[in-house]
Amino acid sequence: MVGKKRTSFFNDVKLKVLSKISNWQHKLFSSGGKEILIKAVAQAVPAYAMSVFKIPLGLCNDIQRAMARFWWGSKEDKKGIHWGKWEKLSYAKIRGGLGFRDVSCFNQALLAKQGWRLLQNP
Repeated sequence: MVGKKRTSFFNDVKLKVLSKISNWQHKLFSSGGKEILIKAVAQAVPAYAMSVFKIPLGLCNDIQRAMARFWWGSKEDKKGIHWGKWEKLSYAKIRGGLGFRDVSCFNQALLAKQGWRLLQNP
């Protein structure tokens, strides 16, 4: 059961995403490869937990920050050049972005989907 220590409860989800991303940091990927890894792995790992629970906003921001650091090629000791806003990259491809998901909005959408299912199929 999730209680007052929600951040520590969901810390495993964050650590899974961060460990996947840290394993990729040492390898050289093209921008297409980075995009696929972010969409297929980093955004998919917390999907089940997000469809059941409301994850704290701080953890969502930490996960999103780690994805952005990986995308821009930043390491802990040096920063990469950010050629645009992460919010702009989160737009759909048809609107000029890359289609990355905003983690907190995705969490809210998954919870709304579960609520809709409960209302439609009691």
